[in-house]
Amino acid sequence: MNPDVLNAARAAFPPATGTVTLGAVVHEGACHPEPVVTLPLAMMNRHGLIAGATGTGKTKTLQLVAEQLSAAGVPVFLSDVKGDLSGIGAAGEESERVRQRAADTGHAWQPAGVPAEYLSLSGKLGAQMRATVSSFGPLLLAKVLGLNETQSSVLTLVFEYCDDKGLLLLDLSDLRAVLQYLAGEGADELKSYGGMSKATVGVLLRELLELQAQDAERFFGEPEFDLDDLLRTDAAGRGVVSVLELQDVQEKPVLFSTFMLWMLATLYHTLPEVGDVEKPKLVFFFDEAHLLFDDASKALKDQVEQVVRLIRSKGVGVFFITQNPRDVPAEILGQLGHRVQHALRAFTPDDEKALRSAARTFPKTTFYDVEETLTTLGIGEALVTTLSPTGVPTQPFATRLVPPASRMGPLTPDELRQRLAESGQVRKYAEMVDRESAREMLEARMAADDAREEDAQADDFPDVPRRGGRTPRAPSADDDSGDRAPRGGGRGRGRAQKSTLEKVLSSPTTKSFARTLARGLVGALLGGRRR
Repeated sequence: MNPDVLNAARAAFPPATGTVTLGAVVHEGACHPEPVVTLPLAMMNRHGLIAGATGTGKTKTLQLVAEQLSAAGVPVFLSDVKGDLSGIGAAGEESERVRQRAADTGHAWQPAGVPAEYLSLSGKLGAQMRATVSSFGPLLLAKVLGLNETQSSVLTLVFEYCDDKGLLLLDLSDLRAVLQYLAGEGADELKSYGGMSKATVGVLLRELLELQAQDAERFFGEPEFDLDDLLRTDAAGRGVVSVLELQDVQEKPVLFSTFMLWMLATLYHTLPEVGDVEKPKLVFFFDEAHLLFDDASKALKDQVEQVVRLIRSKGVGVFFITQNPRDVPAEILGQLGHRVQHALRAFTPDDEKALRSAARTFPKTTFYDVEETLTTLGIGEALVTTLSPTGVPTQPFATRLVPPASRMGPLTPDELRQRLAESGQVRKYAEMVDRESAREMLEARMAADDAREEDAQADDFPDVPRRGGRTPRAPSADDDSGDRAPRGGGRGRGRAQKSTLEKVLSSPTTKSFARTLARGLVGALLGGRRR
């Protein structure tokens, strides 16, 4: 190998104890067996990007970084979309390919698993993760429901109304009950908020029904997942790796990607400021990142940018994993200090344009033609640039990555069932709690209104008052006015008596029954469930 390349790499990545080992330098087809390319732990909260075409080794790169962070005492959260990361909790298995890769990179490979907890949005593959509708917020919920800007603004209005009135939005039935109330009896209460059309309410209710039809009801409610459970270490001081298993909800990509963003935003709002630290408090790997930004509103993108920019000071690092750097908005891409770029393919004019765009984002180097290098990298190789401890980006080096120490494949179903049976987190979040919230509060309010109206008049058929509020005088025995007919052309002394049918229809009991019946019919048509 060209000694200038090797010396430049050693200068860019000086030996240090607090680092994550990535691999050995590759130049002009030769690989020097010295794992010199590293990521400094103290700079992991500067965020990063792992990108590359399908099948180039992104998942294995994520795995080897995560397991080394765990060994250094750093908790990790990662998503397992395809189901091939659950093996991170088991020791790897030696094979000819592993031995060859270890020899190529000069890495002393030893099999080792990490302490892992398995989480699930469905509750079938790990501890049940939930969030209340209120904490999820209108912006993220609008993303899940696929609302346009007008509908999103109405949803924001509804959340503000609930905050002002003390109505707890815990699950989807609470939100549905509030929408039904504001579209009916509570419509006047929204005048000070600007009001909302019944057509928009209808859209929101239909989208909620569609979300419930996808079995999303279990994702919202209590007990809400305590994000402190992501920040744990085991008895040996190793960081716990929390694996969110998503293979059984792959058909709901918008939901699970937005759910992970909720976790990140909640961490930002709850964790204290720590500034620059020797190692991060948590590193968050956001797999299939393009799912978050597809069709995202400007408000949501602004929120993501703010969280990524500011959560660094909370000691949290964020790594986005996607196929092409252009999947991440430029404003967010500019916040990512570390870059592990696997091979890109240029089969179409659009691919070629994306390749040139990706090549221009790397620092200048005299050792590589970046655009050509990106198309000639092999499986398990990447072009790497990181932030040095001084905050200066290193020039990029083609790197052959070391093999992960944990299993490069999923746990068997029996192994996963055994781990879930032994997990305290699974037991902690197994049972859903249903306490009084917006739906029950609105039902109680309407029942109280009905009771007050019925109590206003004890008699279902009261005498009809005269003008001015006077009640007709009961006729006496010596009063013959009852036999008199009204004078011709003059006004009668009292109103005409109502028929029996009119009295029944105008009685408070009948009105209360009609309202109750109408609410029941609307609830049945809109898919209300009994609590």
